[in-house]
Amino acid sequence: MAQPQPLNASTTGSNPIWTPRPSRFRNSIPSAHFPAAKGRYVLYVNSCCPWAHRTGIVHAMKGLENVVQLVEVDARDPTHGWWFSGRRGPDRDPLYGVKYLKELYAKADPHYSGRITVPLLWDKEHQTIVNNESSEIIRMFYDSFDQSLPPEIRESNKGDGGLLPKHLQGDIEAFNAWVYENVNNGVYKAGFASSQASYDEHITRLFQSLDRLEDHLTQPGHHPFLFGDHVTEADIRLFPTLIRFDVVYYTLFKCNLKMIRIDYPRLHAWLRRLYWSEGPETAGDVFKRTTLFEQIKCGYSSVAAGNGIVPKGPMPHILPL
Repeated sequence: MAQPQPLNASTTGSNPIWTPRPSRFRNSIPSAHFPAAKGRYVLYVNSCCPWAHRTGIVHAMKGLENVVQLVEVDARDPTHGWWFSGRRGPDRDPLYGVKYLKELYAKADPHYSGRITVPLLWDKEHQTIVNNESSEIIRMFYDSFDQSLPPEIRESNKGDGGLLPKHLQGDIEAFNAWVYENVNNGVYKAGFASSQASYDEHITRLFQSLDRLEDHLTQPGHHPFLFGDHVTEADIRLFPTLIRFDVVYYTLFKCNLKMIRIDYPRLHAWLRRLYWSEGPETAGDVFKRTTLFEQIKCGYSSVAAGNGIVPKGPMPHILPL
């Protein structure tokens, strides 16, 4: 499924295009061309982008730090797109010394004319892009590199506690598709509506969907996490949107009918549980460690507000348990 790419502009022009488009690079690991080799691949992310955030969560949960190199491309230029500023990540790409992510896209395909997006999974061996679709990258990370990991964290040894257990896969995939359309993408439909009628339609649908998620958490087998006692792909794909909700979508995207922290007690408890947990269910503090509120606020403010002024609130960014 294609996805909107927040904070990912086309390589020309000052206005990013925030509508869904198919991803161009859709290869898989493992495959004949891309074997699951330790140290061969690089994941490029940005801490502001929710689509990149989900790949960073799985990368950390699976303990892939020494298996798949992680590189942050930390700035976005309105003309040239993502680039390495050196403020948080490296000041140049560590592989080829280039300044702009678009140069990696051009290296992979000199005729590429699409948007320059993160996340981006790169193959050092063939010097090309493996995949730039976040939902497919996280699936690769679940078990493709398990031979390089200790037995106790391999998916095959987790049984019903895996990120995508077989007995729940159909339900999780249906849930993800609905969440994507109405929540992950729903905030952008509302935030970038071009007319009052369009905004009214999408904001209504968004909050109806949040109401439905609140009810979902009351159902048997759907708490404390979305599908029971264990974190699954459903939690990972919803978290980046809801952790940004009160902080940026409520203000900058005009999604201000309700706040998660005030109006959705079950969603709020679910969100805080994921963020604050330091237990084995979240592989330590992975959700907290990968959520950088100031970077998120600065990034969205520079694009959505257009003036770079960063809202102070809400404070705190997330409430304690």
